[in-house]
Amino acid sequence: MVHMPIPEYQLFIHPSDRNELRKDIWQDDPVAAKLTINKKKYAIDLAYRGSHIRDLPKKSYHVSFYKPTTYRQAKEVHWNAEFKDPSLIRNKLSFDFFNEIGCLSPNSRFVFLKMNGKNEGLYLELESVDEYFLTNRNLPKGAIFYAVDGDANFSLMSDLDKKVKESLGLGYEKKYGTEQDEMYLQELILGINTIPRDEFETEIVKYVNIDKYLRWLAGVVFTQNFDGFVHNYALYRNGETGLFEVIPWDYDATWGRDVEGEMMREDYLRIQGFNTLTARILDVKTFRNHYKKMLEDILNNKFTVDYLKPKIEELHALIRPYIEKDPYEKDNLHIFDQEPAFICAYIEARGEYVRSQLDTLE
Repeated sequence: MVHMPIPEYQLFIHPSDRNELRKDIWQDDPVAAKLTINKKKYAIDLAYRGSHIRDLPKKSYHVSFYKPTTYRQAKEVHWNAEFKDPSLIRNKLSFDFFNEIGCLSPNSRFVFLKMNGKNEGLYLELESVDEYFLTNRNLPKGAIFYAVDGDANFSLMSDLDKKVKESLGLGYEKKYGTEQDEMYLQELILGINTIPRDEFETEIVKYVNIDKYLRWLAGVVFTQNFDGFVHNYALYRNGETGLFEVIPWDYDATWGRDVEGEMMREDYLRIQGFNTLTARILDVKTFRNHYKKMLEDILNNKFTVDYLKPKIEELHALIRPYIEKDPYEKDNLHIFDQEPAFICAYIEARGEYVRSQLDTLE
């Protein structure tokens, strides 16, 4: 994998607008800003992004382009601070891994941000999952829904208040699509929960791309994103096939670290995963066997220290000079330098654990 040099972004926000942002970190309304990249100027809207990460010292941002209206074939991007990840590479490593095992996943790259002339630090620029995401991959047009909270659990019961949901669409925000697409989503949730067990194998394939779903499940299981089953994902309904597939999102709490950056045991997440749809799919022997073979293949070819270590070390070497200039990260270089070995140790341990559990899929 060849990485281009990390681009430098010059961001200017009027002091009054910056104060407006800081006044209420939970406000989603953007402020106007100017962005210069390689001497080209862009007028943008800028807002804080994330939930629990907003009150951290280094902010993450949502960026919308309006003059010109696109940048690198995108109308919006996300700048992630990766503040709780001492390696800063877990999110990117995860999305690259999902791509390699055959799952749709956002593109990402590192950028170095200067704000009003001062170093603001290293950021991971994430592609937005929207209609441009589909166009850039020559995928059929189709609906995209974001799973925004724990109600996106593929169940009739709320994961938040443990009651029957008032609406089948709870937990989802439509990013792209029509009112008809909202009906398709509700049909999906209803079908997952009402198709009789003896009909499930033949009926669910009318709603879900099972192979793609299992690839996503494998990605969550290997990276061990505990939150990935009820949010931290987007749903894409392929307009040609009518089938749904899952796209991962927010994968910094992975590869052996939790949302606080603390160590997560390699056996914390079972290989059967969670949520209603996963449970019903893995209840079908044919699907379960397919999943088992998929895990074995990934264990032998993609989720190995030999395969991943060069990628980890390359990313680490790429961003290290910028960590030294990042006002929020430069004092943690000693921890940053230990992370490649930490992640490799996790891969070894998690791989052994997953392999030891394969018989539970019989």
